[in-house]
Amino acid sequence: MKIVSIVGARPQFIKESLVGKKLNEFGINEILVHSGQHYDFNMSDIFFKVLEIKNPQYNLGIGSGTHAEQTGKIMIEFEKILMKEKPSLVLVYGDTNTTLGGALTAAKLKIPVAHVEAGLRQEPKDMPEEINRVLTDRISQFKFCPSQKAVENLAMEGMKSGVYFTGDVMLDVFLKFKKDVDMKTVLERYDLKPKRYVFSTIHRDFNTDIETRLESILKGLSRVAKQMPVIFPIHPRTKKRISEFGLGDLLKTLKVIDPVGYDESVALTSNAFSIVTDSGGLQKESYFAGIPGVVAMKDTGWIELVESGWNVLADADEEKIYDGVFRHPEPDDIKEIYGDGNASEKIANIIRNIKI
Repeated sequence: MKIVSIVGARPQFIKESLVGKKLNEFGINEILVHSGQHYDFNMSDIFFKVLEIKNPQYNLGIGSGTHAEQTGKIMIEFEKILMKEKPSLVLVYGDTNTTLGGALTAAKLKIPVAHVEAGLRQEPKDMPEEINRVLTDRISQFKFCPSQKAVENLAMEGMKSGVYFTGDVMLDVFLKFKKDVDMKTVLERYDLKPKRYVFSTIHRDFNTDIETRLESILKGLSRVAKQMPVIFPIHPRTKKRISEFGLGDLLKTLKVIDPVGYDESVALTSNAFSIVTDSGGLQKESYFAGIPGVVAMKDTGWIELVESGWNVLADADEEKIYDGVFRHPEPDDIKEIYGDGNASEKIANIIRNIKI
């Protein structure tokens, strides 16, 4: 069997790092394509090195642009690769423009699509990630769900065929890195003490591109920083918007650093007092680490973490962000919401046994 996998953003690199290894162990010929959606070294290359992902056979070099530009360029360039390689299956991850562009291209060429992290749903329905994941699920023959909630979401939309509860590949990767990373060295690098700082990342366009929302979030983090340090790896988009909106003064109380590799992210998450984020990946990683999280969104695809009390929804509300960090309710005991840490092997095994 030959399959083509396409990745282009941090969460996809992370998942590919283990799924790709398992596919190789099962003797499956995987062609890896990097769309180039994340082209900054700290957002892309560093993850390939830290996660020990094989070098992609193709890099589309898409770079930045509007949603239409990115998706269109991906489809144009990815089609050439699929016509050349003629794979049995195309594997896509998550909810980015790379996900949708890859899935649409394959579907138009009548190549079956498998979607890792299928079945997530959240408000608002017009957010780019929600559009991407809903459309990708519709055209995927094989849907690998990270939670039972995701399976239920698909069933409610009439999708029951080709649906598998595999657990979350992110849990597999997190457990691996938590065991291997040198926590002490990472904390010393940033002059932090365990459980005496807040770890925060903000990058979603509905937070960064609307001045009032971004200002409110930064004000909330600044209030938190008066009580304990807030370490803030700054996303290129967030940095650009802060400069454009003249909000730089709100960064003065934060410990602003460049984007970090996954190993450092695991260390910073595992030792934090609390997490404030709009990242879907970090919402789960804080739960994996047993650290309460504050979600700077109106809704989340990981609603089960809110329902269980591990995360609280604060939207872009300064007061709710502060309260979420320091008055977080006592969460339920950790349960196996996202499987047993063997999702990547289950996915690879299902793919190995697919009859196409």
